[in-house]
Amino acid sequence: MSEPVLQAVSQPEARRAVARSRAYATFARLFDYPDGELFEDVRDGTLAESLRSVLAEVDPALAASGNWAALREAGGEPDDLAVEYTRLFDVGSSGPPCPLYGGLYGGARMKTMEEAVRFYNHFGLSMAESPRELPDHITTQLEFLHFLAFREAEALEGDDDPGPFQRAQRDFVSRHPGRWVPGLRARLEKNDPMPFFLELVARLEDFLAHDARHLVALAGAAPTER
Repeated sequence: MSEPVLQAVSQPEARRAVARSRAYATFARLFDYPDGELFEDVRDGTLAESLRSVLAEVDPALAASGNWAALREAGGEPDDLAVEYTRLFDVGSSGPPCPLYGGLYGGARMKTMEEAVRFYNHFGLSMAESPRELPDHITTQLEFLHFLAFREAEALEGDDDPGPFQRAQRDFVSRHPGRWVPGLRARLEKNDPMPFFLELVARLEDFLAHDARHLVALAGAAPTER
């Protein structure tokens, strides 16, 4: 997915949309495989501080809670975080114990992926040919919300209608990551994870719930499915 760009923001609601977009982008980066630069940014606290800072821009209450020290715990050895990521999210005799693919929570994975693709295509986005770019992978979904929040900010800043982007975010959060990330957290709690991963998912779950409420306040409740 392409990276949106917004040069300057003056409107308060547009600034909030930009902060929300940056929060989604930061979460997406934290769910990448933790090697190289990402590992160093975790170990030295760069990413924890970036996440806390941007969440505070969205709402100070989001940054006031949580175990921020856990998001700086990369383990005693250089590959500890990567080994744990693989154990939790990538391997297992029947699949990983805590998959990062939303379609694996609640069944009907093909239907879940097809619906996500319809969202992406509606906004002119297409999928890269990479396993981690599957439409139900957590980074794909968070990057899409990053994109939509930027489009919302652009509309607000340009005095255009932000409604289509706000409604799309509302619906996508509730139907995709907001639906299955609580299940991911529940699975993590049963698999004795490193504190970093449990806290990361807890911060994301809280942010998604907060954003869902914010989007309903902006765009109204989603239409009832028939």
